[in-house]
Amino acid sequence: MLTNRQIFFQHLALPSQMPLGLEVERAEGIYMYSPEGKRYIDLVSGVCVNNLGHRHPAIVRAVKDQLDNYMHLMVYGEMIQTPQVKLAQRLTDLLPRNLNSVYLVNSGSEAIEGALKLAKRFTGRTEIIGFKNSYHGGTHGALTMLGNEEMKYAYRPLLPDVRFLQFNSKEDLFQITERTACVLVEPVQAEAGVIMPKDDFLMTLRQRCSETGTLLIFDEIQTGFGRTGKLFCFMDYNVTPDILCIAKAMGGGMPIGAFIADKRIMLTLTHNPDFGHITTFGGHPVSAAAAIATLEELTKNPNLINQVDEKGAIYESALKNHSLVKGIRRKGLLISVELPTVEINQKIIQELLQNGLVTDPFFFMPQAFRIAPPLIITKDEIALTLELINKTFKNL
Repeated sequence: MLTNRQIFFQHLALPSQMPLGLEVERAEGIYMYSPEGKRYIDLVSGVCVNNLGHRHPAIVRAVKDQLDNYMHLMVYGEMIQTPQVKLAQRLTDLLPRNLNSVYLVNSGSEAIEGALKLAKRFTGRTEIIGFKNSYHGGTHGALTMLGNEEMKYAYRPLLPDVRFLQFNSKEDLFQITERTACVLVEPVQAEAGVIMPKDDFLMTLRQRCSETGTLLIFDEIQTGFGRTGKLFCFMDYNVTPDILCIAKAMGGGMPIGAFIADKRIMLTLTHNPDFGHITTFGGHPVSAAAAIATLEELTKNPNLINQVDEKGAIYESALKNHSLVKGIRRKGLLISVELPTVEINQKIIQELLQNGLVTDPFFFMPQAFRIAPPLIITKDEIALTLELINKTFKNL
């Protein structure tokens, strides 16, 4: 009889040749447990998904309650389903006034696809602008907007009429013109190694988009739901997008995403042609119930988000002067720890795993590893993770 590990490598299609390969039997809070009972600390929250930790009781309860009512009923947008409408209301209550119409999907990539279609449909324009070293997902349109040629050249041709600017270059923003349908940007470039906007770059970008009638799309798929110290990262920069893309932590471990815009923009998907954007499982009621519970936990316990920057600063202060660390970039509890070489980083990640810490490298900064634990992590648990990191560094 084949083991799970054998089946994993023989019959499960994998995205890379070197997966972590950790078998997990159960998970709770910040911890994951192997079948042998070994405990691992999830230092990346499943890549910024489990902001409230694994199997948060409120989320589990919401999922179970919804399972007792109904699961899938009909393709998205045809029937009035309580979890969907309550989630849309809760989101729009928390967002700026122009972000008042929520289209629910299954994932971040789907949110990006919908946002790009919406921008082209509303403006009647074709040009799309992104940024170098940006990451937005793996589906065809999202892959087109990936700001790194190495990861997409094998799949060309992709979408036409796309160009890339340098993040933080105000001079490049003049390439946004009346031909441009939309600009897609991460407020903080996550997979580039946590690159933050300088000065008033996002404000200048907002101004240029407004001048040219271009829609500004913020990708908050990795930075949203408290990760950076605000409910959404853009709230820290006093800049509001025309379209907001969210996913990952939205469902507290359940798959769900959304793109959000003004109703007058969103209505263009309903005609010429009808059904301009369709999804079967988008906003699945069980996932929507989990998302409502996630929002409720984040908003009724303000310290979860208010303490994010303080917790992140503990990591930064403890690691920034280590001889092995070449640089740290941080926004809240999204932290990039840069090491001297890719090879050293790979070895450290493997050794951390052996020592009970799960982390991963950044796509476009492979010499750095990610620290992005669940927001519920305590200071004592932070101290424990730092002890394990320092032990690993010492034994290199």
